[in-house]
Amino acid sequence: MELLTSNPLIFKFLKFALVGAMGLVIDFGVTYLCKEIFRFNKYFANATGFFVSGINNFLLNRSWTFVNNDPQIWEQYAKFISFAMIGLAINSFIIWFLHGQRKKNFYLSKGIATIIVTSWNFLSNFFFTFR
Repeated sequence: MELLTSNPLIFKFLKFALVGAMGLVIDFGVTYLCKEIFRFNKYFANATGFFVSGINNFLLNRSWTFVNNDPQIWEQYAKFISFAMIGLAINSFIIWFLHGQRKKNFYLSKGIATIIVTSWNFLSNFFFTFR
């Protein structure tokens, strides 16, 4: 526990990861609902899950992970969504490559993409959105 309190960057990353885990449940749940129940296109379903969880993640990261009270919330949200859209492009490319080209399971591909995009999201938000 001392390592966490002595290194605020690691502590922030762990909080970010916890928020991300909650976002992951939302992301996969919405994606599943859209793809399997509503029969949306798999890439549209993926984007929908990604953005719904993104709203949740923004609010929790702003208030808890980075404890940021910048009154310019809409500008901050615009930055967050801009970085998230780049993350979505990376996420979609990985899914396209692994699932579409390499014929791996869709949800395994999405999981791998999520792990990779988590690093992108943390660093962009740490250095630019919530600095």
